[in-house]
Amino acid sequence: MHSQVVVLGGGPGGYAAAFLAADLGLEVALVEADPRLGGTCLLRGCIPSKALLHVAKVLTEAEEMAEWGVEFSKPKINIDRVRARKEHVIDTLSGGLAQLASRRKVKRIHARGLFVDSNTLQLEGGDKDTYESERLTFDHCILATGSVPAMPKVFDIGSPRVMDSTGALALEEIPETLLVVGGGYIGLEMGTVYAELGSAVSVVELTDGLLPGADRDLVKPLEKRVRERFVGVHLGTKVVGLKGVGDKVAVDLDGPEMSGTHNFDRVLISIGRRPVSSGLGLENTKVVVNDRGFVEVDNQQRTADPTILAIGDVVGDPMLAHKASAEGKVAAEVLAGEPAAFEVAAIPAVVFTDPEIAWAGLTVEEAKAAGRKVTVAQYPWQASGRAIANGRTDGLTKWIVDPETDRVIGCGIVGAGAGELIAEAVLAIEMGCQIRDVADSVHPHPTLSETVAFAGEVHLGTATEVYRPKRK
Repeated sequence: MHSQVVVLGGGPGGYAAAFLAADLGLEVALVEADPRLGGTCLLRGCIPSKALLHVAKVLTEAEEMAEWGVEFSKPKINIDRVRARKEHVIDTLSGGLAQLASRRKVKRIHARGLFVDSNTLQLEGGDKDTYESERLTFDHCILATGSVPAMPKVFDIGSPRVMDSTGALALEEIPETLLVVGGGYIGLEMGTVYAELGSAVSVVELTDGLLPGADRDLVKPLEKRVRERFVGVHLGTKVVGLKGVGDKVAVDLDGPEMSGTHNFDRVLISIGRRPVSSGLGLENTKVVVNDRGFVEVDNQQRTADPTILAIGDVVGDPMLAHKASAEGKVAAEVLAGEPAAFEVAAIPAVVFTDPEIAWAGLTVEEAKAAGRKVTVAQYPWQASGRAIANGRTDGLTKWIVDPETDRVIGCGIVGAGAGELIAEAVLAIEMGCQIRDVADSVHPHPTLSETVAFAGEVHLGTATEVYRPKRK
């Protein structure tokens, strides 16, 4: 059995690569161990978590309407129906992908693929009706195996009450108490879901701040709200050990605010993800894997093996679905002979908490580390008419500007719907816009999108709602 192009992995990067390669006239086979397409993002990550975050948002907004004199009775949560609705969303999207694969004549193979050599995959398990033989040869392969939640052995005590993100999204129950280990985006998003569904959520983070690496100005409003909605947020706190005790998990903690042994109904381990690069037989190829487990590639997604390309989480940070999709399209174009390369100025990142945090391009911290001078312009949402009308003034929009050229090189937003606003900043950075280009573009009023322009006006000293004239 032979295919011109084989894509190993059916996630956002894999199916994007497979579909575009087929559109460009190549013969494509897509090998995926899961019976459904979509990968972690659709089946166990981005999509189901956002579906549940939507539920959490509605619950929060209903509660906050009391400030407007509109009161609702306490909601009744049918966890089985919530879970079923989440699965319906997943099935709808994965079913659509299956139809698109069929229409594009992409051959779907439900199996685990292992490299025998640089031109051959051994197919194991899955649905043997989807492949004629256990060997699949190819001219080129696009490796898109993604990543999985990190679970250190010390935390893997064999109890279903100790969950990773996949287990948390299964939503087996609403625990009375939940400990989230790790103050990154996954832990905070899932903590938000469970807190709004009724759990008493506590977070412990080893470092001295939530969302390590993110802009501190953006994190502050989120941390303030998280501390209001969660039972506790404990920074600089280490989990020494876990132990199952009946229907509880006993957690030994060591921190300035929380130490000793504490019992929780469930514990969510959310301390990052690791690439899926081992156990694939890559040692039988010329592919180079670094000491962090990432596959090394160039800007055309080519590995050290001339027949194998790689994309997505398996090639390195940031581990984001949209980055994987973009790399997948580059890989497909490269194999079709197009002059393509993955050379982007801004990859947006969004934390879908409440409030949301989004950023793109260079951050202030990155500029400092590189010794680069930048100018920062911030627009507080307390001055936004729409934010005041919505009762959500806990937001901020900031631009990072090159002082010599006035070009926008970075943007950060915190606030309700920040993830929907960051795309304008991505386009501006990619287009090499100056801050005046953004500020002088007329934005609709009253909207939160105005804050993107108004932050530019702060830089220019022309902001109407903020008195901060630019010094001459």
